[in-house]
Amino acid sequence: TMLENALSGIQDIGNAKLGDKTLLDTLIPGVEAYSAALDAGKNFKEALADMQKAAKKGWQSTEGMIAKIGRASRLGERSRGVLDAGATSCYLILNAMAESVLGLLTAGESARA
Repeated sequence: TMLENALSGIQDIGNAKLGDKTLLDTLIPGVEAYSAALDAGKNFKEALADMQKAAKKGWQSTEGMIAKIGRASRLGERSRGVLDAGATSCYLILNAMAESVLGLLTAGESARA
């Protein structure tokens, strides 16, 4: 719910969409993969892992894009070949969050064993 609300809030603020070379290129695939994993009956840990993979793929995809919105849009073709800063920060946040939660879950499982 937190991730879906974050995505919705960001989309309400601006006009960016998937493929514009923004943080949404990381956040949208991550949120969609997480939701799809849960809908498919995967457990929380598997859903987090799916989110991490999709977010990473989305983040890496920005390297080949031309920025269409935001500060980098002024660079035009020169923005191609560089990872988007917003997408990078979003990936680092999502990945760190998932790693922290997975670590806590693993520690809790070890303590119960």
